[in-house]
Amino acid sequence: MKYTCSCRQRHAAASEACAERRHLLGLAALAAFGSLGALAGCGERAGEAQSLAPIEVDRSTSCELDGMLLADYPGPKAQVHYVAQDKPSFFCDTVELFNVLLAGEQVRAVRAVYVQDMGKADWDHPQGHWIDAKTAFFVLGGKRHGSMGPTIGSFAQEADATKFAAQYGGKVLRFSEIKADMVDLSGGALHDSRM
Repeated sequence: MKYTCSCRQRHAAASEACAERRHLLGLAALAAFGSLGALAGCGERAGEAQSLAPIEVDRSTSCELDGMLLADYPGPKAQVHYVAQDKPSFFCDTVELFNVLLAGEQVRAVRAVYVQDMGKADWDHPQGHWIDAKTAFFVLGGKRHGSMGPTIGSFAQEADATKFAAQYGGKVLRFSEIKADMVDLSGGALHDSRM
């Protein structure tokens, strides 16, 4: 079915004005629709970015693996933001983090991983200083303990990681260099071998 505007039937000048008006109204509608879509997309991206931001640990934040309260233990903590999960999963130790991420049965899609920058955070009572784990420097094999005994120190700056390794031992590695056979959970909480 073809629709013919009634103004076309009157005379040519009115027909041109009508066509121009329809064209402008169509463009305005498209612009408005596009703006709404862009705003919705922008809002979704902003909401997603906000949901991917690291969340601070409080006195009630517990470890996903063992339920331990993160605030009760020294050393770097970690959090993983999974796809289709509103809140991150927390880990009371970076060894637990790598054990979960590198386990063969890990099937949940990861959106973001954060660890604490121990170049800035207090080792005994770490708060804040969250950094992207994939860009961090890690010290494996150092003498400082976390909640699970010997832990993997995490640092934003390579110089801080190198300084830590010189003082406490260990080897500086990047995120991708840490392999499943390097993480061992047998030490338990503060090196409690009964776990």
